Amino acid sequence: MSMSTTADSAGGQDHAELDAGLVAGVTDRGVRHQRNEDAIALATVYTAEGPVPLAIISDGVSSAPRPHEASLAAVRAAIGVLAESVAAGEEPGAASIAAVRSAASVLVKLAGTGGAPAATYVSAVAAHDAVTVCWLGDSRAYWLAADPAQCARLTRDDSLAEELVVAGLASPEEAMASPQAHVITRWLGADLPEPVPHVVSFTPPGPGALLVCSDGLWNYRPEAAGLAALLALPSALGDPLAAASSLVRFAVEAGGMDNITVALIPLPVRTATVPIPIRTATVPVPVPTPTVPVPTATPPAPLSPARLRGGVGHRPASIVPPIWRSPRPCGAGGP
Repeated sequence: MSMSTTADSAGGQDHAELDAGLVAGVTDRGVRHQRNEDAIALATVYTAEGPVPLAIISDGVSSAPRPHEASLAAVRAAIGVLAESVAAGEEPGAASIAAVRSAASVLVKLAGTGGAPAATYVSAVAAHDAVTVCWLGDSRAYWLAADPAQCARLTRDDSLAEELVVAGLASPEEAMASPQAHVITRWLGADLPEPVPHVVSFTPPGPGALLVCSDGLWNYRPEAAGLAALLALPSALGDPLAAASSLVRFAVEAGGMDNITVALIPLPVRTATVPIPIRTATVPVPVPTPTVPVPTATPPAPLSPARLRGGVGHRPASIVPPIWRSPRPCGAGGP
């Protein structure tokens, strides 16, 4: 039985910070984009067995209408269902699926004559003995530890780049260098009204941190050990907000080509006998000069049927994953 739940969300601000003590997150517009189309929601469910931190991140698809509305609507709908399901004692995998279906339903309702808003999705439930991750698209979850050998990426992108690598047609470096790298093959949105999410469970081998993030971070450091090296582990586990802020700062200083959103849950979860209120800060942040050139956007080219995020291109005829549906031309740009 749940004792209580604390929750909050942020999206659309140039820069916002959420600190729940046991889980913290930061979202930032970055340098290139005029608007932050990422969103984040955090919660901690206080149960008889102990606190269970939750985190959800969604990245609006820029080639669809109103991406900032899509991502924020998704996290707000999902965090309530996820928290209620965990509080009711549901198995974390089932709770995660219920939450993502709630988000999908909300985005279906956002569709109108102007088109169908869409977004990626990733959630994490840090229960007492295992972590459960659920996702659609190319937002990611990682396990970070002081020992590089223990670090791991927990998600597999729903993207053209990932399909090329799996098919043996490109190395990871070649696939990510392609202008088609961020074509996603699963998402939340009315043109994919019943998406099939991925769900995995992971048992941490020791102390560390669960990182959930949008591609604005991992574009600059895709490997788990490389991300862990940016943090002073294990000392960073004592201040997850400062650690999350340092990862966002790294991405901004590396060029900030995309919106950047990060959530960190240190594990094992510290014992808390009373709920910790979530502190929210919306901070005006001056836009730094990027350290790398910002390329001029390429005019959009038709792409069907996968959505396009972060570049333009066409699907190779030899790659036809069964999850690609609803042919639709998409334009350039990425969240």
